[in-house]
Amino acid sequence: MNPMATVMRRAGLALLLGLCATSALAQSPAAFIDDASAQGMADIEASRQAHQQTSSKAVKEYTIQVINDRTTANQHLAKIAKQLDLPVAPREQVMDQAKRLMPKVAEGEDFDRAYAASQVKATEAAIQQIRQQAETSEVPELKAFAE
Repeated sequence: MNPMATVMRRAGLALLLGLCATSALAQSPAAFIDDASAQGMADIEASRQAHQQTSSKAVKEYTIQVINDRTTANQHLAKIAKQLDLPVAPREQVMDQAKRLMPKVAEGEDFDRAYAASQVKATEAAIQQIRQQAETSEVPELKAFAE
């Protein structure tokens, strides 16, 4: 496996575990689900665009993995929200938030590096948020999801 694919797979795994949002402060369960879902949608859309723009087989494979992982994670979060009867934001509002969260990635020869860098940055933020949720959540389902 080439080095870029290895870095991207590791970043993807960390991102899946993290499901990024923006706040380091403790979030309510509904806010966590909304933020994590929005970030998941942003990652899905960014990866769809990356899949279309890249010529790298490793990046294409990675984008497919991101799309599958984020879709699964968002479905899991939706299931938790429904089980807990949480007041979550309407889909349109989450989609608007996702659009604001999408990274701006350069086109051309530097695209793959820029996409990888945006994934690393998102992963770092995700790890911070998920750790906070794991440490502070009093909702067993969300605590288990975060852990």
